[in-house]
Amino acid sequence: MTTRDHTEENPFCPLQARCLDANALHLDWILKTLVCVLTFGPMKKRLCTLLITLACAASHAAPLATSPSPDDIDRLLADKSLLSRLDGVRHRVTDRASDIVFNAMGFMGVPYVRGGNTAEGGFDCSGFVRAMYEQSLGLLLPRRANEQAAATERIEKSDLQPGDLVFFNTMRRAFSHVGIYVGDGKFIHSPKPGAQVRVEDMRAGYWQTRFDGARRVLASQFDGANTATR
Repeated sequence: MTTRDHTEENPFCPLQARCLDANALHLDWILKTLVCVLTFGPMKKRLCTLLITLACAASHAAPLATSPSPDDIDRLLADKSLLSRLDGVRHRVTDRASDIVFNAMGFMGVPYVRGGNTAEGGFDCSGFVRAMYEQSLGLLLPRRANEQAAATERIEKSDLQPGDLVFFNTMRRAFSHVGIYVGDGKFIHSPKPGAQVRVEDMRAGYWQTRFDGARRVLASQFDGANTATR
């Protein structure tokens, strides 16, 4: 009995085969991650590679033996059937909370800088959150993490939706760290000096024991401030 080479059966490039065959239940997450690449301005292929690798990990795929090559990425994004599915996701995801998440994912890899609030100069945790809300929704949140917690609506952890804020006690004081919830128990944030904007799991021991609460940003709370800054 002869075995056929898997690569001959699969019309996708190796990178597509790894991502799209991984787990059908997580295909939407994979596609949404790739939408970031196509939607939010020109991004370097290094960042594109990072996002695709993250998507594969989220789908519980076995890790790639080697990093995706630029040619693999080009073939992945050039495939018409994949682009058609991406376009469908792009049109389905219209709520403003998802806009925040997609925008935030486009800044993965930006270094942490204390007091920073731009991609060029780096972000600290609250500067990152403030910049994402201002860029995505035109809402100007307070600058510090504890002020952001005080100015937003308290919600239960079980009610978290993508785009909500999650707060942690990382400096022996309440609400000393903040990130943006992206769904599936994960959040994106600018963690600490020497690190970069990344996605982490709130269920990990470190974050679970330091969780301080969840908040939702209501546009009506910031209408007055935004009118003054436009």
